[in-house]
Amino acid sequence: MAVRMNKVKRAPATIEEALDRFITWKKANGISDQTLLDYTTHVNLLFKRYPDAKQSYDQLEQAVVDHLGQEGIKPATYNNRLVYLRTFFNWCVEHGMISDNPLNGFKKRKDEGRHVSVDEDTLARLIALPNRETFAGLRDYTLFLLFLDCGIRPKEAFSLDEGDFHPRAREMRVDAAKAKTRVSRTLPLSPMTVEAIQELLSVRPKEWSGKAPIFCTNEGKSLNRHTWGDRVEMYCKKLGTHLWPYALRHAFSIVFLRGGGNAFGLQQMLGHVDMTMTKRYVKLSNTDVKEQHNTASPLNRLIQQKVRVGKIK
Repeated sequence: MAVRMNKVKRAPATIEEALDRFITWKKANGISDQTLLDYTTHVNLLFKRYPDAKQSYDQLEQAVVDHLGQEGIKPATYNNRLVYLRTFFNWCVEHGMISDNPLNGFKKRKDEGRHVSVDEDTLARLIALPNRETFAGLRDYTLFLLFLDCGIRPKEAFSLDEGDFHPRAREMRVDAAKAKTRVSRTLPLSPMTVEAIQELLSVRPKEWSGKAPIFCTNEGKSLNRHTWGDRVEMYCKKLGTHLWPYALRHAFSIVFLRGGGNAFGLQQMLGHVDMTMTKRYVKLSNTDVKEQHNTASPLNRLIQQKVRVGKIK
């Protein structure tokens, strides 16, 4: 005989318990480790700054207003806080911990994005800097090629293994488990990038095969964003410029479009679910807009002959 069970949701007794249960639920839904960390960081930051927010709903409501209304807060920071906290509080409402979401009615702020001035000559010199006679230098050179060839996210690149690389097809596969959006995609590669990856794999110890990711440390361990950030900073100091790891993704996007790439193809390569995020990477400089206008102005086609202007009497 089947037993019918009613849904019973026991409300968490504390914020700490609520966060633990929320993170467990999110993890079961396949959310990435980085996103789980972001949820934990944003929730803990709120209650660290406003410990009295745990005492009553009124104090919680005032705390989130103060937290989001801090003077000088950037739109991107504001939007991140809003999204992560609102999702957490929605969960708390559903589980009977609070009656309403204190962030209902709050809207995202317009974020113009972080503009990257792309100097193609600087990018070319950056690629040439690593000492390819060393393993670390060859790895860095290959990473520069990969980032500027297909716009892959740094964390996705660091998780790639030999099975993801398909040299004959000139492709790199990003499995759903390794993709930020949890949607798999296949990235086309230029022959130069394929050759560099093959060379990098050929100089690795045989015992690393099937164990170490493609882009690893000298010890065969996973590369992380902090180590890579230090490497990029080292090279940039030699060039007298400043680029951060994610700037290479911006640079890829802009140069890809300058070369005639399609915006929808760019969206697919970047792994964005829609064009909203892609637009942030394709913001063109005034010079780019002017060059495109000179080439594509409708008047170039509508008016084929120069019009001679007579004297005005």
